[in-house]
Amino acid sequence: MASEVPTLGALLRGVRNREDWTLKQMSEKSGIPVSTLSKVEHDRLTLTYDKLYQVAQRLGLRMSELFAESSEEAPAAITARRSLCDIDHAVRVETNNYDYYFLCTDLRRKRMIPVISKIRAKTSKEFGDLVHHAGEEFVYVLSGRVTVNTEHYDAVTLEVGQSIYFDSSMGHAYLAAEGCDEATVLAVMSSADEELMQSLMTMHDGSGNEGI
Repeated sequence: MASEVPTLGALLRGVRNREDWTLKQMSEKSGIPVSTLSKVEHDRLTLTYDKLYQVAQRLGLRMSELFAESSEEAPAAITARRSLCDIDHAVRVETNNYDYYFLCTDLRRKRMIPVISKIRAKTSKEFGDLVHHAGEEFVYVLSGRVTVNTEHYDAVTLEVGQSIYFDSSMGHAYLAAEGCDEATVLAVMSSADEELMQSLMTMHDGSGNEGI
C-alpha cells in the first residue's frame, strides 16, 4: 500500500510526464486552461467529472489510466491480481455536492469500479439531471439515509445496512434523505465495457458549473 495518499493532481501530472508533455501542450490537447491544469497538479483545484471526461476523450485515454498510480502497462493476460486499499489511500475527487473516493486505483482495466461516496445533495434541483451510464450498479448505505431516485420507479429511501442493485443505464440520482446532512455509501459499478470508467464521468456534481 502506498505510503502517501494519491491525489488527482499527482495522477494528472503522472500522465503528462509519461507522455512527455508540457503544461501548454496538455492544455492544447485537453482543452483545459494552463492555469487550471497547474492549480490541479498542485492540488489547489479539482475537476468535475464532466471535465475529467473531457480530458480523457481529448487525450485518447481510458479513465482507468487517469486513476492508476502505476505507469506500467497491464500485461496482456491478467491472472491472480489483487489490490488492498482503504479510504485513506483512495483517490479523492471533490465536487460541490459530493466527495468520491476511488478505491484500488492501482489496478487498470477493472470490470468493477468500487467507490465510497459522501452525498450532500438533498434535492433533485440541487442534484441536477439524472445520471445514466453503462453497466449495473450496487449501492450499500454505510451511514446516514439515502433517497434513490430512478426514472422508472418511485423514489426509495435506504437506511444504514440497506442496499439497492439496478441497471445503471436507467436514469438515477442519490440524495441525502430528509433530516440527513450527509450520507456515505459504498458503490460498485460493473460492466463488460472496458470503457466503464470513462462512461462514469457523466456523473457530475449537479451544480451546473463548468470546469471545477
